[in-house]
Amino acid sequence: MKTELIKTSSPKAGVVLIELNRPEKRNALNNATLKAIADTLQILDSDIEVKTVVITGNTQCFAAGADLNELAQLDVVSIQQDQRPLLWKRIDEFSKPLIMAVNGYAFGAGFELALHGDIVMTGDNAQFALPEIGLGMLPGAGGTQRLARLVGQQLCMRWAMTGEVISAQTALQHGITSQVCPADLTVQYAVELAAKIAKQAPLAIRVIKQSLKSIHEVSLSQGLKLERQHFVWLAATQDRQEGINAFLEKRKPEFKGA
Repeated sequence: MKTELIKTSSPKAGVVLIELNRPEKRNALNNATLKAIADTLQILDSDIEVKTVVITGNTQCFAAGADLNELAQLDVVSIQQDQRPLLWKRIDEFSKPLIMAVNGYAFGAGFELALHGDIVMTGDNAQFALPEIGLGMLPGAGGTQRLARLVGQQLCMRWAMTGEVISAQTALQHGITSQVCPADLTVQYAVELAAKIAKQAPLAIRVIKQSLKSIHEVSLSQGLKLERQHFVWLAATQDRQEGINAFLEKRKPEFKGA
């Protein structure tokens, strides 16, 4: 699964770490890099040994945006045939927990990649921004839509229209990230969190993700119905019974994903 554009490793049981590997381009997300991410996630999605995935860059830069040299080659016709929307969709469809460990710059497409995470862990040196306005463009990979659902229309409008830089603490204050860490420990903290999640019941984790991802697409009543359907479905799983038995017997559960 290794390519020159990303590196993969397994720092803990059930956890895969994906590292963006274009340091000379500040991890700019060209089509080849997005495809490498999407292809790798597709493989990991079907690997029963993999429970959780962490994506990171390096201590100075998560991803500084899209590759402008590549975008500059696209005209109106070719941009409509561009594969990027499909690649972003494939990343979004990853069914297992996806944690983003963000240090340094997460601008433009880098910010949008972070917004695809189920959980974002942020180094204290992290900076987010949607600078596309300075290029006469708007965020094209869900930046306005995903960010507005996190922080509200007012702040998203301001940040998208000005390109202002958002600090790690501001990101924490407005729910863009779940935790701010010392920059040199961000990946370690993210991997530890991933390992903690990896020990939980896989089927329950999967439907928790499905339920939470639906909240901006369905009404409250529909969401509650979906949640209840998942709750009933889990009643038929062996892991649910194992979890209850382990609690009553005062021992740690051994979940099998069944």
